[in-house]
Order: sequence, then C-alpha cells, then structure tokens
Amino acid sequence: MAISHIFRIMFVNQGKVYEIYARRVSHGELFGFIEVEELVFGERATVVVDPAEERIKGEFDGVKRTYLPLHSILRIDEVKKQGVSKITALEGGGANVSQFPMPMYSAPPPDKK
Repeated sequence: MAISHIFRIMFVNQGKVYEIYARRVSHGELFGFIEVEELVFGERATVVVDPAEERIKGEFDGVKRTYLPLHSILRIDEVKKQGVSKITALEGGGANVSQFPMPMYSAPPPDKK
C-alpha cells in the first residue's frame, strides 16, 4: 500500500491565518513562492456542515494549484491525517498592521577598483 502524505499549511493572508491541507507541497518554479497542489477538504458524507470549512472551500473552489508567497508561510507540517481547514483571526497584531515588503536578497556591493 502506498504511503499517502498530507501536509498542513498555515499562512497569513489579509490579517487572517489560513490553515489548509494538501497532498503536494514544493518550492515550485516561481522564485519566492511555495507551490501547493491537490488541496484536500472534508468529505460531505456527514450531516453536520462546518461553516468555517465551507467558507475556505468556497474560496479555493476550482483551484488546481496555488502559489503562496514565502514570507506569508507560518509553517508546513506533514501530518498523519487530515484535520479541518479553517480561517482564524490573526492574534496579537492589530488589524491595521501589515508586514513591510522586503527583498529576498540584497544587491551585491559594488566592486571597488
């Protein structure tokens, strides 16, 4: 039986913490982005519907692959089983505070001749 990998990805987007599950995560081909493929959401086999998971599922509806900016990733965990995808408010920081954009690499110093 093949081993099935599930990754929990937590990232910040517009002052909220997103927690999603996917089967494939890689550095991708776009510099500075993490590539997330095969998003996994809960099955609708049960009668109880979680509105938080339905909201995030609707936001990623029809998405085959998403690219997340490297600076927005909080953590990526490989987990044994899938949990509930959710969006929560960012704790600690004010709603009107955002991260200042920073370059990934600084320019090399000029040659002194």
